[in-house]
Amino acid sequence: MPPIALENSPVTEWFCLRSQPKHEHIAAGHLRQLTGIEVFLPRIRFKRATVRGAMWTTEALFPGYLFARFDWPGELRAVRHAHGVSGIVHFGDRWPTIADPIIAELRAALGPEELRVLDAPLAPGDVVKITDGSLRGMLAVVAQLQSGRNRVAVLMDFLGRQTMVELPASSLVREGEGRSSVV
Repeated sequence: MPPIALENSPVTEWFCLRSQPKHEHIAAGHLRQLTGIEVFLPRIRFKRATVRGAMWTTEALFPGYLFARFDWPGELRAVRHAHGVSGIVHFGDRWPTIADPIIAELRAALGPEELRVLDAPLAPGDVVKITDGSLRGMLAVVAQLQSGRNRVAVLMDFLGRQTMVELPASSLVREGEGRSSVV
């Protein structure tokens, strides 16, 4: 059970909220409009291979969840019914809180914009997927980085033999890159 406010001073605590699917940013926006509620939505930004080539994508670090600091008895109803919020994490009649140092540590890792950009440079030996051109969808291995030209020499199996091809770095995405390499 969350702490109870003594006298007339509200005690605010951090809670974990569930959002509707892919609506974390909407829930955060609506909660930020409410008085007395602090919101923390950690996000990541990374390149993802799409049919149109490599595209930058921004997603919640914890899909379907965000954090809010509020006075539990006084603001519970407003938070629970905010647009985009599907509920507050609880276990029966137990409403767990999140300690301030945990939120502070997450904030320090992500910075003031609550965003971590995953843009690790390619290195020789990395397996990459080609996202543009006639070789789109094929896998290759980075052989050499062409410094200053933003191009990469990759080795790939093509027509039964290994072939070295030079491609723009912007048309390559590390295979399997995404959520697993976070923080």
